[in-house]
Amino acid sequence: MITLSTLRASSTRGKYKRVGRGNSSGKGTTAGRGTKGQRARTGGRNKLTRRSLKSLILPTPKSRGFRSHKPKLFVVTLTQLQHSFADGAQVTPNELARLGVIPNAWPGVKVLASGTISKKLTVRATKFSHGAAEAITKAGGSVIQLIQPTRTLPKRERPTT
Repeated sequence: MITLSTLRASSTRGKYKRVGRGNSSGKGTTAGRGTKGQRARTGGRNKLTRRSLKSLILPTPKSRGFRSHKPKLFVVTLTQLQHSFADGAQVTPNELARLGVIPNAWPGVKVLASGTISKKLTVRATKFSHGAAEAITKAGGSVIQLIQPTRTLPKRERPTT
């Protein structure tokens, strides 16, 4: 039975080690800090963390230049469209992803004019190169440009004071 008289403190904390209280205590003189040097002094270890990190930072390769956080569009060529779709088909990013031409429908597709196309296709994509749009329309197809979806939130307007 638990009563106030049987309660005792938790023994999870160890006993506090009192250092620097004379040589007879067993932790006197240098108080467990070794002998001399910056690490033995109080307040003398400020810049050591930076110094030790420098040896880790120097050999690591640095990424140079600017790296955009904007996702890159998947590239599809006219040759891929010619081989993947039948005459008169509707080409969409979801359809391209379903056939395995691109990994995902998001963030979008850019059609490039690499190769030739002879099929009449209705192509819906985020972007088209000038030559690709011309080649698709010349083959009798149509080009529909989609709006690129964004996953970023609009900036909040700051209150004017």
